[in-house]
This record gives sequence, structure tokens and C-alpha cells, in this order.
Amino acid sequence: MEPVRKAVQKGRFYPAEPNDIVKMIDHWERILAQAGKDDKKYIPEMIVAPHAGYIFSGFTANTAFRLMPEKNPETVVVIGPSHYEYIPGVSAGPFRWYETPFGFMPGDLSLLSELNKHFELVFHPPAHAREHSTEVEFPFAAYYTPDAKILELIYGDVSTDYLKEIIKFLLALLGVAVVISTDLSHYYPQEKANSLDAYCVEGTQLEDSRLIMQGCEACGKPGLVAAVDAAREKDLKAQVLDYRTSGDVTGDYSSVVGYMSAVFYE
Repeated sequence: MEPVRKAVQKGRFYPAEPNDIVKMIDHWERILAQAGKDDKKYIPEMIVAPHAGYIFSGFTANTAFRLMPEKNPETVVVIGPSHYEYIPGVSAGPFRWYETPFGFMPGDLSLLSELNKHFELVFHPPAHAREHSTEVEFPFAAYYTPDAKILELIYGDVSTDYLKEIIKFLLALLGVAVVISTDLSHYYPQEKANSLDAYCVEGTQLEDSRLIMQGCEACGKPGLVAAVDAAREKDLKAQVLDYRTSGDVTGDYSSVVGYMSAVFYE
């Protein structure tokens, strides 16, 4: 059992000061309101959110996380791919606390124990010491669901069927909301990125993992495929909320990264 999952990416992928994050969220909310897209009609069982720096993908991630109060989950489970460490399976964080700019959120050790009864999870400390795919989602969870617990799952060398069964197990639990963390294609010109990302976006919207497998180049592709298959088998509906690239933020379309947000709901 580990005491604290430290916020090692604060000041890098996202602001270290909570007021700076609040200002960003307020700005994004004004953009949605001006566009007439501030409807919060979906009650999320699971969301998909990107994990780049907030200046690039924060708007897109916020379009999904802003729905979380409608669910008001007791626990938010964040599932993301390992970028830095080889993991043979899924590494679960046995942390009492998760550090965020908004304060410490308690880890759900009870849920971790339940998962361990059904799945052969591992704990690979180096992955949790610096993985950003999961950590960048924690401040959003802390802001929108301040009373919730958190559980971090980082996957490595694992089958999508195995991930799907974990997600289905989580979706069957009352009070649990799942976050699937993934960016889309990396470092293509805008037109090529849009073409590749269309497989991810349409596959998610249609809950057709075959489309995702055909051409999607998401860094969290196993998690996205597993989520889509789990949602379909649990009879959840899907709605893609936002898609854009880093070029839409920077104005440089020569080499971009794609971002998508989506919600799965009953």
C-alpha cells in the first residue's frame, strides 16, 4: 500500500495553481456557451478524454469531464496507456491519496481489492511515478467531482479482451464512472491526421471497434477498442463530443496531434 500518488506533471502538462486551471475551465465554458453547446443532458457511465497539455487538449477533455456532476460518481477510475515503462498487464495504483492542484483525493482501495479478486492486476511503481496519460485527468476529476475517490489503472502489454472485461466489471458497479484516456494520431499533416482520426471518431460514435482497428492510430488504442466493445455489450449509447487537432490551437498544421472526447451513457 502506497501513501501518495504524487502530481509529478503539474506545471508541465497542466498548471500547478488551481486558480489557473479554473480560469482555463471558465474560458472553455464561455466558448461552449457562445457556441450554444453547453447542454449537459448526458449522464456518463464512461467518458473518453485526451491527455496532452491543457493548452492543446484541455478544451476537448473538458467537454467530457463537465458531464461528470450529472453522474456524481463515488469513484472515478482513470484508465490510460503506459508511455514510459513496459508493463506486462494492467498496473493498479494502491494509493491512499492522489495529489492534485485542488488538494488530495482519496484512493479507492476497496474497489482495488475487488478488482484484484477477479483480475490478475500488477503494481509497477515506476509507471505510476511519472505517467501523464492518467495524471492529466486527475485535476479535472478533482474539480468536477471533488467528493469522489480515484483509482488509477495503467495498461501495457495486454489484450483488448482483458481490458474489456475489466471495464465491463467497473460499469456494472453503481457509483463508478470510467475515464478512458487517449490521444489520437501523432505528428502528421492536418489532412492526413483528419483521415486517420476519422476511424477513431466514427468507430467510437458507431461503437464499431472494427473501424478503430482499421486505421485509428490512437496511443490509447487498446483502451479505446476495449471501451467501445464494453459499451456495446453493456447496451450503452455513444456520443462523440469534440474532435480537433493541436493545429486548430497553434495554427501550425504541418505536424499535429489529434484529440477526441466522447461519452457513453444509458
